[in-house]
Amino acid sequence: MKRAVTLSALACLLAVTAAAPAASGAPAPARRPAPAHGRQVSALDTVPRRGELRVCTTGDYRPFSYRDPGTGTYRGVDIDMARDLARSLDAKPRYVPTTWAGLVGDLSAGRCDIAMGGVSITLARARAVSFSEPTRTDGKTPIVRCADKDKYGTLEQIDRPGTTVIVNPGGTNEEFARAHIKHATLKVHPDNTTIFDEIIAGRADVMMTDASETRYQAKLHPELCSVHPDKPFTFSEKAYALPRGDHDFTAYVNQWVHLATHDGTYRKYENAWMGE
Repeated sequence: MKRAVTLSALACLLAVTAAAPAASGAPAPARRPAPAHGRQVSALDTVPRRGELRVCTTGDYRPFSYRDPGTGTYRGVDIDMARDLARSLDAKPRYVPTTWAGLVGDLSAGRCDIAMGGVSITLARARAVSFSEPTRTDGKTPIVRCADKDKYGTLEQIDRPGTTVIVNPGGTNEEFARAHIKHATLKVHPDNTTIFDEIIAGRADVMMTDASETRYQAKLHPELCSVHPDKPFTFSEKAYALPRGDHDFTAYVNQWVHLATHDGTYRKYENAWMGE
């Protein structure tokens, strides 16, 4: 009986030994991970290969982005920045025309790699796109005829019957105006490059837009005055919009913006346009 038990145990040991891999004195090779399927290709790789950075921009928002109707060329603070970003990626910028209403959709649909040109960070936009580090702070403030600068200092003074508030469509200016104007007449003007002429001509009284734009337009048009641009009605930040989910490209753009806003590059471009 004892011998039978011993033989049975020996048989089990031989079976286990046969099933085990042969010892080689080295650890068994690690199993190679399965290739990642469906991984998003980053613009950090595709832009240098393409040699082109596609930049969505409205071209109607000086001093950040302006398209000359005669030549079709783009100029502005963020156009200068786009050129630098493209160069850092061994590429050249190609500007893709868009509108304020269509900017997020164009970027999300892949028509461009980045959106630039005075884009304000909003939570609504952040649901569809990512944002870089901010380039500057801003906020909505009035611009009026200088003769009226003491009449329109508060929202209560602006939002009265008999006052015409003019606004360009599709962006944060219209959003702000519709949220706060209940009694004054709200006039939507489709061309942001000529909207300030409407105030000069007396066809509108007030536009509320970012303080940076009111300062710039007041320099272009001596008839117009920016009202308390140092104390705007709102707080906002401007940044560059990026495709959601492209973490590598977002990280690169964040680092680039961080350097440009701390080494004087962004300030140099802004000062050149603002005349400061």
